[in-house]
Amino acid sequence: MPELPEVETIRRGLHTHLVGRQITGVQVLHPRAVRRHLPGGQDLADRLRGKRFDDVARRGKYLWLDAADAADDVAVVVHLGMSGQMLLAESVAPDPVHLRIRAELDDGNELRFVDQRTFGGWHLDEYTSPEAGALPVSIAHIAADPFDPAYDPAAVVEVLRRKDTEIKRALLDQTVVSGVGNIYADEALWRAKLHGRRRTKGIPRAGLHELLEQAGIVMSEAITVGGTSFDALYVNVNGESGYFDRALNAYGREGEECSRCGTPMVRESFMNRSSFFCPSCQRSPRHPRSR
Repeated sequence: MPELPEVETIRRGLHTHLVGRQITGVQVLHPRAVRRHLPGGQDLADRLRGKRFDDVARRGKYLWLDAADAADDVAVVVHLGMSGQMLLAESVAPDPVHLRIRAELDDGNELRFVDQRTFGGWHLDEYTSPEAGALPVSIAHIAADPFDPAYDPAAVVEVLRRKDTEIKRALLDQTVVSGVGNIYADEALWRAKLHGRRRTKGIPRAGLHELLEQAGIVMSEAITVGGTSFDALYVNVNGESGYFDRALNAYGREGEECSRCGTPMVRESFMNRSSFFCPSCQRSPRHPRSR
């Protein structure tokens, strides 16, 4: 599933090409792509037709397009799921095999939502308030991410210290700090020399601050190269892959030497995922507990 750097890469591409463009028509080509929009695909198409894209915004891994006209202002909330892609193409370009939604634009181009596994989709949402910078209602519970002006690392540290859970589990909790997924959690933990099963209560404030700082740094570095692509399912709006997989120090490196100490990297199961870490640099807790 795309994490913050991948979603931010997509957001930047969409912002460059979409802001100021008017929607001349919408086609919903698969009902699962609008299953979160309860009034259905025709309602989504009717409400978007004629609107103008005024902004493309993101919080954590969540993306939305601001679409407005004289009547109202709605957020087109985009769930990328496991394989969702937001692609820009000329209207005469052949349709991708897994095209689910097509939005025709007034410049002769199209915004295409492609989703092989159909776990993603679009829905229209209202904003929490009419003020600039307001969040769509369905995203309001998501915490600020390290690039958000509202982000307060000291407050996040206090939340972590009040918890009694594994630090990686807390780092993946989007209501604590958003944007961090499995890949960048492993990378941040490696950089901070913390094992993902360490209990949050037992980590000093300085260690938690270091972890949050490293999470921001590693995601910033990933953004500069377009995110991490392991297969063709994640691409930017032009269909190009990211290159941060070449700079990973932990994720996916089972059996390879730790780039810091030379110890073979280890993989273990965690929350139906895989965690990758150095058993020397990131010492496991003596009595790990799972909840």
